[in-house]
Amino acid sequence: MSKPFNGAISAFFETEAPADIRQAIMAADKDEIINPTYPYPARMDRGDYEDQLAALQIELVKFHAWVRDTGKRIAVVFEGRDAAGKGGCIARVRQNLNPRVAGIVALSKPTEREAAQWYFQRYIAHLPAKGEIRLFDRSWYNRGVVEHVFGFCTPTERATFFQQLPDFERMIVDDGIVLTKIWLNVGRAEQLRRFLQREGDLLKQWKLSAIDVDGLKLWHKYSAAIAETLQRGHSAHAPWTVIRSDDKRRARLAVIRAILADMDYDGKDRDVVGRPDPAICGGPEIWTDTATAEVA
Repeated sequence: MSKPFNGAISAFFETEAPADIRQAIMAADKDEIINPTYPYPARMDRGDYEDQLAALQIELVKFHAWVRDTGKRIAVVFEGRDAAGKGGCIARVRQNLNPRVAGIVALSKPTEREAAQWYFQRYIAHLPAKGEIRLFDRSWYNRGVVEHVFGFCTPTERATFFQQLPDFERMIVDDGIVLTKIWLNVGRAEQLRRFLQREGDLLKQWKLSAIDVDGLKLWHKYSAAIAETLQRGHSAHAPWTVIRSDDKRRARLAVIRAILADMDYDGKDRDVVGRPDPAICGGPEIWTDTATAEVA
């Protein structure tokens, strides 16, 4: 079987990955959590996960009907490291919802015209109208992290982004849109393990990009950009919810609970929704603890 990018991910694993990362991947069982700072040693039991997911998806259906009927506007931003599980979380949120109400926003590289616009402009058209939920699979935060890491923006452009960001998000919130920002974070060994799995799976190879491959060598540069972006993008009116996603099952449940926890929709079962697991979910300090242990 041919591998994408001429097997560049396998080559990185075999010849360039830090020795401790390579050893951790080789020694780990399928359900073992590789990240030593993660609060659980193994993945959540599948049966428990599926039971909770089914109950939470019923809550999402109630929530979605309430949004449609009341004209609420909901925007959920999903950000995180590559292979942190954004797509899987979005899929579980959207799985049983009407796509006319709950739409996914996944913008490609800016066109020539978009690149000549005000940076935030192309995102504005995709914000929700009354009765809509919009799930952003990456967002305006590209400028804070990936564009900076790969030199796709200038330092001046990035500085302008951070200067304008608080007012931009305040305008969104002040206009009545409920804005939830979720950062999914995954440890370095688990990220590489997921990339290797994608590389060897014909049904998942499409998920890989040149950015993923080139980014393998830029972990520390990504870490610095993420730390700054979380700190400068965190505010009282638009806070970050950081979820440690080394276990995809726990992360998906935490994401749904983060979206629903503070929503007072009709028929809400508060016992089912509860709150996200505080062991893996919090503010930017949750990311800092993980990064300190793995990047220092």
